[in-house]
Amino acid sequence: MACAAPSMISSNAARGAALSGKAMALPPSWGPSRSIAVPNAFHGLRRSFVRPLRSARRSSSAGRSFSVRASELPLVGNTAPDFEAEAVFDQEFIKVKLSDYIGKKYVILFFYPLDFTFVCPTEITAFSDRYAEFEKLNTEVLGVSVDSVVRCFIPLFFLGCYSIRQSCLRHLARKIIIFSHLAWVQTDRKSGGLGDLNYPLISDVTKSISKSYDVLIPDQGIALRGLFIIDKEGVIQHSTINNLAIGRSVDETLRTLQALQYVQENPDEVCPAGWKPGEKSMKPDPKLSKEYFAAI
Repeated sequence: MACAAPSMISSNAARGAALSGKAMALPPSWGPSRSIAVPNAFHGLRRSFVRPLRSARRSSSAGRSFSVRASELPLVGNTAPDFEAEAVFDQEFIKVKLSDYIGKKYVILFFYPLDFTFVCPTEITAFSDRYAEFEKLNTEVLGVSVDSVVRCFIPLFFLGCYSIRQSCLRHLARKIIIFSHLAWVQTDRKSGGLGDLNYPLISDVTKSISKSYDVLIPDQGIALRGLFIIDKEGVIQHSTINNLAIGRSVDETLRTLQALQYVQENPDEVCPAGWKPGEKSMKPDPKLSKEYFAAI
């Protein structure tokens, strides 16, 4: 199974800042592009990713702002690509449209490779078990994979109607199962299933959502472990992408979400490394920042 690949890609897209109303220029020596080499051991990702450096500009919102607008989608600082798709929630099929959350809630949107795999259920159930903490932060959690919402079997008696390659079709029919969100939710956790979840699992069978968020592995047709924090204005404020074998941390996702909400509520402050609610923040000013450094 591809989920056992031994490497990791971790990305916090679109770095940039607007300090004291001035955009930071990238040094010319950096060149026009950078290349991230991917080990040959990762089947399906043997080519290097070549991605141009993005420029940043100051947000047009009033007052000092540290919201950076990237030049290309989907990146931190850009509007999250909208989508509408079928999902499974509370043992039922529902429609989920990302833009329905704009102006109402923050969104944790995370992608995982496939149902009925190994690392995936540990992440999905971990987010579900901590869902109440996200709910208190006015945040919805959405999981996405390329699986369908239903499990499909091809009965052998239907194949009898075909006069061409019947034996081949019969052979494939015994093996073809489209792994489904619903079947996985209906499987007990002790058997590798999910049990009931507190948030929807979205079906991306067309792979259009994974592609629009730049997490699709084209050669394998599955998504990397991408995670995006989207604010109430529909803007991506944080993203990480892990390779298939590396699970994500709910604790770090919550901490990053709390830091995001804090700086949005306090636009004249920034959060230093590892900041948690109740800890001292920092003023993004050469003089005022000394207060923070003097206290640590």
